[in-house]
Amino acid sequence: MTAPLLEVRHLRVEFATRHGTLRALDDVSFSIAAGEILGVVGESGAGKSLTGAAIIGLLDPPGRITAGEIRLAARRIDDLPPEQMRRVRGREIGAVFQDPLTSLNPLYTVGQQLVETIRTHLNLSTAQARARAVELLASTGIPAPEARVDHYPHQFSGGMRQRVVIALALAAQPKLIVADEPTTALDVSIQAQIIALLKKVCREQGAAVMLVTHDMGVIAETCDRVAVMYAGRIAEIGPVADVIHRPAHPYTVGLMGSIPAMDEDRERLLQIDGSMPRLTAIPPGCAYHPRCPRAADRCRVERPELADVGATRAACWLPEGREMAR
Repeated sequence: MTAPLLEVRHLRVEFATRHGTLRALDDVSFSIAAGEILGVVGESGAGKSLTGAAIIGLLDPPGRITAGEIRLAARRIDDLPPEQMRRVRGREIGAVFQDPLTSLNPLYTVGQQLVETIRTHLNLSTAQARARAVELLASTGIPAPEARVDHYPHQFSGGMRQRVVIALALAAQPKLIVADEPTTALDVSIQAQIIALLKKVCREQGAAVMLVTHDMGVIAETCDRVAVMYAGRIAEIGPVADVIHRPAHPYTVGLMGSIPAMDEDRERLLQIDGSMPRLTAIPPGCAYHPRCPRAADRCRVERPELADVGATRAACWLPEGREMAR
């Protein structure tokens, strides 16, 4: 077994407010191997994007990492000074965000932005960097890259802008790519192209990819493993086929049951009653117990840790397939 490329160990992120300290991520641990795509899924507010921001080093104040560590290729990066982290970000970690317009400067051509990024991290001349920029645009599927390199962001469609952002993320051949909802604002056909592009990058460059999304269809099509998050913690993690077809955590069961299936004749979809708890009102014990149909007394007072349940790991006292205690 080779060491994982990314290791997140017992990560905790807190926000200091006038009303006290809010814990947004609590004891989050996972790893990603080189060439692997890990999907991170859950409802809005589960902590998916915050986990990605902590890894990239882009937590907005007053948010800060208060416990745990993040290691990239065995090197700890969560405690690096801002200037050192800036060099890591871009050179070793690439980022793809949901809205490409927030990642691109409207006043500069995409070529200028690519060249600047490439020259910041690689020892190349302006001419060499421009040639690499054209290659990157071509590799991400942008037609006529020699001409398009001199176009401005507003001259590209939404899908093409997202390809430019992926090209920016790949500019310095990073070891890790954090993609935060990269297909949400795109139509289905463009989504499929972006998914294929991420898989190609992972396969050809051996990069590890952390794909944050709320779309289980994207997870099923793209990822090797999936982590299901709830209220700032990982509820279940394992191979994507096992989590989708044999979920162990009741929350994962609810997520899977709420997705329409083309091969099943169901009059009604399952629904998860209630909503994600606010950071100011996370219940004791298992945070999911107020919404869980299997909750027992132990769930209300004692918080479960991730434990092996078949092929996956789930944080549940009564995982699917086990009988409730009498």
